[in-house]
Amino acid sequence: MTDTDDTQETKSGKGSKLVLVISLCLALLGGGGGFFAIYSGLLLGPEEGHTADESPAPEPKSLADVGFVRIDPILISFPQGAISRHLRFSAHLEVPTAYLKEVEAVLPRVVDVLNGYLRALEPADLEHPAALIKLRAQMLRRVQIITGVGRVRDLLIAEFILN
Repeated sequence: MTDTDDTQETKSGKGSKLVLVISLCLALLGGGGGFFAIYSGLLLGPEEGHTADESPAPEPKSLADVGFVRIDPILISFPQGAISRHLRFSAHLEVPTAYLKEVEAVLPRVVDVLNGYLRALEPADLEHPAALIKLRAQMLRRVQIITGVGRVRDLLIAEFILN
């Protein structure tokens, strides 16, 4: 009786191993076939009529409508005990050519606002690595409020020197 039990266990063990090996081989073949189909573009590839080489390159915008207004350097002194004692700042305003004269007319007001903003800064505000990005955004917003909507596109910092 023990001899028949042993043979049944070995037969069922070999059968389950064979099923496992076959299913593993089929899974590998299916995965490899799926990878090849997607990699070669048979599945989820570009449409028949459109290829990457046929698409036209986007036309760059014309820069002829751009003018620049120079802001004279501003020198800011920090209080005693600060790591840096002075800040030298100068910039340019990117303006559409239609508004160049209007922005130049209010340039003293722009300098006044930037001077007031820079003087209100604490030395700790300048120590952060992303400080220049935040300062630039704040200054641009203040300039856009003074000059009016759509007159100043960007504030380009030419000098920002701490010493």
